[in-house]
Amino acid sequence: MSFETIKNDVHENCIPEAASNSEPTREIAKQLLEQGVAKNPGPWREHSIAVAEAAEKIALAVNEKQGEERMNPDLAYIYGLLHDIGRQEGHTYIAHVYDGYHFLSGLGYKNAARICLTHSFNLKTTDDYIGKIDISDEKFVELKSLLEATEFDDYDRLIQLLDSTCAADGTKNLEARMGDVKARYGYYPEAKWNKNFELKEYFEKLADRDFYDMI
Repeated sequence: MSFETIKNDVHENCIPEAASNSEPTREIAKQLLEQGVAKNPGPWREHSIAVAEAAEKIALAVNEKQGEERMNPDLAYIYGLLHDIGRQEGHTYIAHVYDGYHFLSGLGYKNAARICLTHSFNLKTTDDYIGKIDISDEKFVELKSLLEATEFDDYDRLIQLLDSTCAADGTKNLEARMGDVKARYGYYPEAKWNKNFELKEYFEKLADRDFYDMI
């Protein structure tokens, strides 16, 4: 399936229960990821798959406990798979957030694009971003405006948590992954660190299960 085929078939390949905004199917999401990795090979592929698989498992666990479909497991998987799609543009930092948002928005995938936008900002601020601001001032202002206007839901929270938990080598440990980031960058904002553990507890309460047992 070529990129143009994917783009042209957006409305023919939506998950049936999607609302007014188009959603990619799992197959399209996988194709987009593989095409992106072909452009810029790297461990972000394995990381994205790990986040997707864990997101689906937690969504299923939440639904089992709640006795209803509070979260769509397919969407949880898809959003996890595509959250880092902006990395197809190269080895970048905050630019991957901006690029991913606009790439998926351009395909009509508004909700998946939102996850690209929000996954790095669990406190809904760019002030605690860990890494370089490698976009223009104009784009940075746009990104901040988009973020401020966004209301987080459980999908945003779930991918934020799992992005901070799942490593490319298959390791799934929140504290260890944050510690690795801290070692590489020299810092990890305390409030951001604490928010991740708050999110962990949030999903544990929703599912009434231990986080690591779920994933």
